Amino acid sequence: MASSKGVFGSDETFPSVDVNGELYPGATKNFPVDPISSDIYNSKQLKEGKEQAEAEEKKRKEMKKKKWEHGDDGHKKLKSTVLISGVVVAVIGALFALTKKMREKPANSY
Repeated sequence: MASSKGVFGSDETFPSVDVNGELYPGATKNFPVDPISSDIYNSKQLKEGKEQAEAEEKKRKEMKKKKWEHGDDGHKKLKSTVLISGVVVAVIGALFALTKKMREKPANSY
């Protein structure tokens, strides 16, 4: 008679199967997660995020360095400030000169 141990001498059986989950995969909400694959994915995401942050920081530093070397931004601000101040001083000086001339001239003389 044949033994119950099978061909290879083991009495292990296949694990039970979720029939509804196999036949209707859209209805299954709980999927098994492989912890090793999950850890690899998470570490890859962290690494990519770190690399992206480093690239953005490097780009920001390069932009600051370019602005500092060329002085475009600061030079333009200083130039416009000096020009505006000069125009304001000239207008105020002209007003003072005009009021002084008007005071010297008597109001009754033609």
